[in-house]
Amino acid sequence: MNDRAETLEFQAEARQLLRLMVHSIYSNKDVFLRELISNASDALDKLRLASMVDKDLAVDTGDLHIAIEVDKDARTLTVRDNGIGMSRDEVVSVIGTIAKSGTAELLRQLREAKDAGASQELIGQFGVGFYAAFMVAERVELVTRRAGESGGTRWESTGEGTYTITELDDAAQGTTVTLHLKPADADDNLHDYTAEWTIREIVKRYSDFIAHPIRMIVERPGADDAPATTETVTLNSMKALWARPRGEVEPAEYHEFYKHVSHDWADPLETIHMRGEGTFEYEALLFIPTHAPLDLFSPQGRRGVQLYVKRVFIMDDCDALMPNYLRFIKGVVDAHDLSLNISREILQQDRQIRAVRRRLVKKILATVKELKTDQPERYRTFWTEFGPAVKEGLLEDTDNQETLLEILSVASTHDPAEQTDLAGYVERMREGQSDIYYATGENRVTIENSPHMEAFRAKGYEVLLLTDPVDEVWVERVGSYAGKALRSVAKGQVDLDTEQERTEAEAERERQRTEYADLLGWMGTVLADNVKEVRLSSRLTTSPACVVGDAHDITPTLEKMYRAMGQEVPKVKRILEINPTHPLVTGLRKAHEQGGSGDALAETAELLYGTALLAEGGDLADPSRFARILADRLARTL
Repeated sequence: MNDRAETLEFQAEARQLLRLMVHSIYSNKDVFLRELISNASDALDKLRLASMVDKDLAVDTGDLHIAIEVDKDARTLTVRDNGIGMSRDEVVSVIGTIAKSGTAELLRQLREAKDAGASQELIGQFGVGFYAAFMVAERVELVTRRAGESGGTRWESTGEGTYTITELDDAAQGTTVTLHLKPADADDNLHDYTAEWTIREIVKRYSDFIAHPIRMIVERPGADDAPATTETVTLNSMKALWARPRGEVEPAEYHEFYKHVSHDWADPLETIHMRGEGTFEYEALLFIPTHAPLDLFSPQGRRGVQLYVKRVFIMDDCDALMPNYLRFIKGVVDAHDLSLNISREILQQDRQIRAVRRRLVKKILATVKELKTDQPERYRTFWTEFGPAVKEGLLEDTDNQETLLEILSVASTHDPAEQTDLAGYVERMREGQSDIYYATGENRVTIENSPHMEAFRAKGYEVLLLTDPVDEVWVERVGSYAGKALRSVAKGQVDLDTEQERTEAEAERERQRTEYADLLGWMGTVLADNVKEVRLSSRLTTSPACVVGDAHDITPTLEKMYRAMGQEVPKVKRILEINPTHPLVTGLRKAHEQGGSGDALAETAELLYGTALLAEGGDLADPSRFARILADRLARTL
């Protein structure tokens, strides 16, 4: 080794940038090792490529690997690779990036950045992953020799005012980075990076799927009085299943990997292995679980997709790659062309990431559609577990709304045991039927016993039974399917008669309208605080009354949902429909005709309205008053 050393001084702006970067770029200091291993892996890949391109390059690629060495006494951690290495000029250009021109402009932008996300975006664009080492090291030393050259270079710095470049007559091919570690400090999340299990955990978390072996010499205490021994262990699995052709991977390997990334005990319901090529290359290995996680509907619930860049772990729960309604999907997406310093803010705005997301979503939905067609039992499992979440996509994802409607399954009056899809409903529609009828409620029993269903049941019309909270919203948003309007049985006027039946009944209806005109007007006045109108019903056959909404009114359930979310919405008055053939209603008409208009008759109108609310599963505004009036009436009958 000679002493041809040169000490260079950082610019003032560069010193400030380095200080900002070391203290601000990462909240988790463990990632320094991820950065160094990633750089080493890139160097090994470049050497392999260079040996293929330049047949005269005398290098040995038979044992490309990364070695980690620790010296507890000296408190050093070394990361060594036998890759492509660097020349002196490359050390200044690549490792000395922070001293290049443009630092002042970058620092100005950092000062103007409004938040930490913007700062990290700028830092990530600058490319300074190597300098994460200064978060944990008091001094960093790098020795390197480029493949095919005889001399090497040493780079050394404390990350303060200067760095030193020294030319070496001899050095091993590749790059060796030695960190002289700071003391462990739990308060500053600074771990003991000479500890074997600390290193094992970091490598397992961030670099487990690096294609090259990551080796470390570990010491094993001898039995009894025997001396300690050492052994070389490989810390990473190198099992990047997503990078292997699907035909070369056994189902058991997929299942094992799924359990590793999801911490689930059951095998996945379905595996999706795909590769994207072209302007933006990526691999994806995604899984549909067999059962829903307990936090599926929790705002703090975790999303399952992890982001890797060239097999280096970047982040968990990457929401830029998966829409919220597919939050239960587990797996890995490995992008080839992203920076390791990519932030969530950058991902949300990245055009290529958005394109990947679109492809992933289309593939997942296509897979579910295939399950529905080819494996109905597995599809039923999927829909039972995740259907309520998937239906949220009808609100969020207009681009895939048609596909989502095709994979949708809902309960129906057609079959008490099996659900139906919209296509099946349309096929069974009666001649002349123009709308798809649906009813919403808390459960099937409540809906089927609702007065709103009476005419549909009597006429034999099929009704979709929607019991998930999201159903209240998506049917309004979607509006139609296959040219057929989605229509609530509890809204608007209902007339299920044929033209002939309508003609034959017209005289009777006109008579009823005349007979009930005074009663309807009086009830409208008595119940004005609760209803906007009282009218005769064509949907009731056995119940005395029901409460319905106008065609475009918000439903009571949706009104309660908005209020629960803290959103104030104006109270919507609904319409009371009465059955002109029911004895209670005919008796009420006769009492009113005979001059009854006092408190007793008004209370009867109140009871009629209250029972209509209860029959549909609604809430009374004043339950105690209703109970008192009802108790008084019952007492008079005894």
